[in-house]
Amino acid sequence: MFNKKMLGVSLWLALTGVFAGANADAQSLSGKVTDAETNEALPGANVVIVGSGKGVSTNNLGNYYLTGLPTGQVTIKVSFVGYETVEKAISLGTDEVMNFSLSKDLLLDEGIIVSSTRANEKTPMTFSTISNKEIKAQNLGQDMPMLVNWSPSVVTTSDAGAGVGYTGIRIRGSDATRINVTINGVPLNDSESHGTFWVNTPDLASSTNNIQIQRGVGASTNGAGAFGATINLQTSMPSTEGFGEINNSFGSYGTRKHNIVYNTGLIKDHWSFEGRLSKIASDGYIDRASSDLQSYFLSGGYYGKKTIVKALVFGGKEVTYQSWWGTPEARLNNDEEGMQEVIANNGYSQAQADNLLNSGRTFNYYQYDNEVDNYQQDHYQLHLTHQLSKEWSVNGALHYTYGRGYYEQYREGDDFSDYGLDPIVIENTTVETTDLIRRRWLDNDFYGFTYSINYSGEKWQTTLGGGLNVYDGDHFGEIIWARYASNSEIRDRYYESNALKKDFNSYLKANYQLTDRLNAYGDLQIRTIGYTTEGVDSDQAAIDVDENFFFFNPKAGLTYALEGTSQLYASYSVAHREPIRSDFIDAPAGKVPAPETLGNWEAGYKTAGKRYSAGANLYLMDYKDQLVLTGEVNDVGSSVRTNVADSYRAGLELQGSVQLTNQLTWNANLTLSRNKIKEFTEVLYDYGTNFDEYNEIRNVYKNTDISFSPNVVAGSQLFYRPIPAFEAGLLTKYVGRQYMDNTQMESRSIDPYFVNDLRFTYEWKPAWVERIGLSLLVNNVFSTLYSSNGYTFGYFGGAYEVRENYYYPQATRNFLAALSVRF
Repeated sequence: MFNKKMLGVSLWLALTGVFAGANADAQSLSGKVTDAETNEALPGANVVIVGSGKGVSTNNLGNYYLTGLPTGQVTIKVSFVGYETVEKAISLGTDEVMNFSLSKDLLLDEGIIVSSTRANEKTPMTFSTISNKEIKAQNLGQDMPMLVNWSPSVVTTSDAGAGVGYTGIRIRGSDATRINVTINGVPLNDSESHGTFWVNTPDLASSTNNIQIQRGVGASTNGAGAFGATINLQTSMPSTEGFGEINNSFGSYGTRKHNIVYNTGLIKDHWSFEGRLSKIASDGYIDRASSDLQSYFLSGGYYGKKTIVKALVFGGKEVTYQSWWGTPEARLNNDEEGMQEVIANNGYSQAQADNLLNSGRTFNYYQYDNEVDNYQQDHYQLHLTHQLSKEWSVNGALHYTYGRGYYEQYREGDDFSDYGLDPIVIENTTVETTDLIRRRWLDNDFYGFTYSINYSGEKWQTTLGGGLNVYDGDHFGEIIWARYASNSEIRDRYYESNALKKDFNSYLKANYQLTDRLNAYGDLQIRTIGYTTEGVDSDQAAIDVDENFFFFNPKAGLTYALEGTSQLYASYSVAHREPIRSDFIDAPAGKVPAPETLGNWEAGYKTAGKRYSAGANLYLMDYKDQLVLTGEVNDVGSSVRTNVADSYRAGLELQGSVQLTNQLTWNANLTLSRNKIKEFTEVLYDYGTNFDEYNEIRNVYKNTDISFSPNVVAGSQLFYRPIPAFEAGLLTKYVGRQYMDNTQMESRSIDPYFVNDLRFTYEWKPAWVERIGLSLLVNNVFSTLYSSNGYTFGYFGGAYEVRENYYYPQATRNFLAALSVRF
């Protein structure tokens, strides 16, 4: 299989190389786009050859490169939001270099709304920006993590196996609970779990203008602490001209996406409105792992010379069949003896056993027809930006999010006592268990404000900002059906609790130009958190949390400009992170977990030339009191995380882009890392030969790998454009071995995987519409059998040892095809 893969890749490269030589004599145009006043680079500016359909966006250093241009007279159009568009006619006879300086438009630039949360060319930290063009090319229906899969140090996964529904992302080995996410500078992470559930805002990518991923602590200012990365999204911005758009995608496993988008452009030079309605559905690769997703996006704003007022309303509703259980390792290996052990160890009923034995790698433990997650979330944002003078501006935002929903489960033989119910007597027989259907609910409000005051002078750039965010969430459970109802009543809540969290932060960040080449950066943030809970949790245990935290998070660094477009940078940052809800609830009595602390060193080099850009970054993330799972459980059987004194992540990130020929471009990145816990204690339980004992076994491991932290992650995107309207791409991802616990045992790990996708896009501009786009995405083109996530557990029954691994297998070869019409 590996030889076939290599043969396929080699053949594809050979063919593209042959075709690439067809226009080797065509001309090229390169240069830089800068701000006319400050001479600062303008990353993401559009450079287009008028009438040819050929164009590019400038890179992070403001550089652009166009190839395959005809000899003779051409008109170049350069545009950037917030700046006046420039058109220039030139005569191409040889390869040309042309720089452009753009002047600020009379209307205020909307980019100022997110400026306080963004890194720029003077920020001494590592980051990547994904443009609107890159998002659109990949946006055929899969969820947001899958669209950024080829960014450095990123690993993604999908519960349903095909990228629709519940998806996850890790960056530098850190999971979603350690990745700070904002939309227009407003926090998105769940206040209690710190996670981000992209399924709650399906098709958000269709209303996203750009995404910036800052690795490490980054320049995060609002929301949860960034312990692995920050993902900043900026939603759609005004269009110079109005348009309507219809997008439809269809693919494997019944996957389909439909949306309608409209944008009014600027009305009377000041007003702009946009809307979107979306519907996404999929049967999933895993059995019954279906998704039924709906979403909307509405925005409207006033854009003046000195003022922007913008309101947004967006959200979604998801009904997703649960596939959280995973597939047992024995099922993946077609190991019948191993499957019989799983059946015996877990007390499967006959129906559950038949389901396991008669399925394949797409096994789903859940069989009840309404075993679904049903949740709706609505977001409201109001932004106000005002330019006080040439140097001073202010931003303010009010936000409110309303989330509500439940997940429904069928349960066999649960104890009445688990639900606070009494046993019943039937014909002199005491019945203590029942089959039932339960719903576990969340009903929460999240609201607050953020602000920033910005100064941009000749040498100083400063921002004073902060925000206050309040979370008020109800957790409760209902039994909606039971074979034996006991003393329950309709709509009784068998548990109910409330959580209140107040999160305040304030920061002062500054850039100071020490010399023509040397820039100093500093950022001082304070953050206070108050978290209280009361009531009863789902395991009938009382909840009584009342904790307060005060964090001081400083950052400092230097950036040095070398000759040409090269740059050196270095920084040190400190971040703190409070424990999540489950850490408090599941901790043994009297063992309140400590907050985590991270010291983050970053140092790097980046450069760009006429036909290339490249960067290298070294990082050290030194953790104190990092919270990890040990295998220990509390007195009601819930998993417990505990603080480990010393752990770290250290690595080298390389990324680059090169124009191999006039038609062939290669983007690639590679992360090599070590991710270690200096001392880890695994806790196992021995329940005795008759399973009537409760003894702890503790195994100590030294210098062991942190779970789910591969030492090698690599991504590659090879694009071939024989004509301006057509592009073919080979997208490749390699992820090294991931250990599912902190023991570094290969028997409890996820095998390395190497996956290739093919992507084709074609754009047609007939006279009767503005544009028709056709796309085809072939995922996992070589049908590699791999899993991207999993979990493990173990225990003893006297001399009998149980170790079970569960995996989330990803889809084999599958496709998505899309048709887009813009008018």
